[in-house]
Amino acid sequence: MGATCVVQPLDLVKTRMQIQGEGGAAREYKNTFDAFTGILRKEGVTGIYRGLGAGLLRQATYTTTRLGVFNALNDAYRQEYKGAAPGLLSSMGMGMIAGATGAFVGTPAELSLIRMTADGRLPPAERRNYTSVFNALARITREEGLLMLWRGCIPTIGRAMVVNMAQLASYSQAKQYLLSTGKFTEGIQMHFVASMISGLITTAASMPVDIAKTRIQNMKVIDGKPEYKGTFDVLLKVIRREGFFALWKGFTPYYARLGPHTVLTFVILEQMNLAYKSMVLDK
Repeated sequence: MGATCVVQPLDLVKTRMQIQGEGGAAREYKNTFDAFTGILRKEGVTGIYRGLGAGLLRQATYTTTRLGVFNALNDAYRQEYKGAAPGLLSSMGMGMIAGATGAFVGTPAELSLIRMTADGRLPPAERRNYTSVFNALARITREEGLLMLWRGCIPTIGRAMVVNMAQLASYSQAKQYLLSTGKFTEGIQMHFVASMISGLITTAASMPVDIAKTRIQNMKVIDGKPEYKGTFDVLLKVIRREGFFALWKGFTPYYARLGPHTVLTFVILEQMNLAYKSMVLDK
């Protein structure tokens, strides 16, 4: 949640860039800088933090579950194999399970986040105007039904599985490579570089699934017909209307968000673990 407070503007820019061009509409933003300055000019400083409450709730649900499940699976593995550390494939598998579980729990907050960050680009008459993440959850339940909170759940789970698998594998390999060069030692500097390398690989692997998730969660149902039928329908329509490389639309803000978010998350987490150990466990 601390990391989200820092990178929320990049998440908003990423979402806006991913949904521009829907329905054959003209491109609103030329690039990441144009999107950021345009949003700032039209909506003000508070506009670039639109949806922060939903972003925080997403971390409180998705990341809490993901890290908790992953740690529990790691502990179970070590207990089963007498303290042996999980191998690469085992870690990837556990990461996928943890990511899928966390994604299911966090989908309602994710849906609220997508809609709140996308709202500012719509004409005033078409805006949903959620006043907070809890207002968004209540209105979605009341106006569209309880199950609608899990719209886009399948691509969200797919994205989470891809992200966790790619992150674990690439981060582990990046750390090993950096340590083997002799120029890095275990510490924040090495963690930062490894996280940025991991973020680049994870971004490239997960963006097509992420853009499908974003558009499904933001779509409106007109005359009882949803705009998209599913993940593959989104991907095919995006490629047909906007070109193949539109699947990586918003790449720069996505990567700029994912790398620092990973670093900040684990730095803060380690400090909290140390504080808990000294203040609670060691007493």
